[in-house]
Amino acid sequence: MDENSIYRFNVQKLNGEEINLSNYRDKVLLIVNTASQCGFTPQLKQLEELRNEFEGQDFEILAFPSNDFGKQEPLDGSSIGKFCKINFGAHFPVFSKVKVKGEGAHPLFKFLGSKKENGKVQSAPLWNFHKYLVNRNGEVIDFFYPFTKPTAGRLKRRIAQLLAEPLIQTQTC
Repeated sequence: MDENSIYRFNVQKLNGEEINLSNYRDKVLLIVNTASQCGFTPQLKQLEELRNEFEGQDFEILAFPSNDFGKQEPLDGSSIGKFCKINFGAHFPVFSKVKVKGEGAHPLFKFLGSKKENGKVQSAPLWNFHKYLVNRNGEVIDFFYPFTKPTAGRLKRRIAQLLAEPLIQTQTC
């Protein structure tokens, strides 16, 4: 069950609590690796604008801070969440810092970036703010490079398209 979906992964909230991504079942997701000291950091504000635009439509943004690129995420724990909220008004979930590339990468990011694992997309993060679009069934559908702004028309159209698709109910044993 959920072999080709993100629902098989557990992630850690900023407070250390572990949750399963099945908590986001039936939602369209944009999963982003973030950093507080990056040239793309202003995208946190644009991510919040995107969240607001699709509010109430079963859409969620999940942010995963990472220090993998240029050591641009020096913050840890709750200080990351405070930074995002105070400086950019972010109300989307921000999770604990993870590795997103290499051998020590979090299993979720290994899955997101490998077509062999997810069945659709081959694109490991090249830098901070690499974005993965996930459909209502937890399947990776598309990706966007860091230079693609969260408010870009093509990203918003893709989200709207996925939200308009009917939900396919899977059988459980």
